[in-house]
Amino acid sequence: QVQLVESGGGLVQPGGSLRLSCAASGSIFRINGMGWYRQAPGKQRELVAAFTSGGTTPYADSVKGRFTISRDSAKNTVYLQMSSLKPEDTAVYYCNANIIRYGPYLPTDYWGQGTQVTVSY
Repeated sequence: QVQLVESGGGLVQPGGSLRLSCAASGSIFRINGMGWYRQAPGKQRELVAAFTSGGTTPYADSVKGRFTISRDSAKNTVYLQMSSLKPEDTAVYYCNANIIRYGPYLPTDYWGQGTQVTVSY
């Protein structure tokens, strides 16, 4: 099995910063892509930033220049450094990874449990 465990969410004031972490563990042969999505109340889940299997690193327009995605491949971990946070960044942030497991050797999408980020005074 594979697990994605997120951490780092919380309450922060506008203009503040937070760093999210997502660690993948389990029977992992290869990680094809890994990144972050978010879902605000009443809205669809949207891509925030990701490392894709094609080698690109797309960002949502709304976070460009403020958020930075990074990774530690040795630890199967991806990070999201969020700066200059705005109230509209308030959402549940989900980690997503496309992983090939040992045995089936088939790519499968996995999701973390989500971590709440609230930007407010």
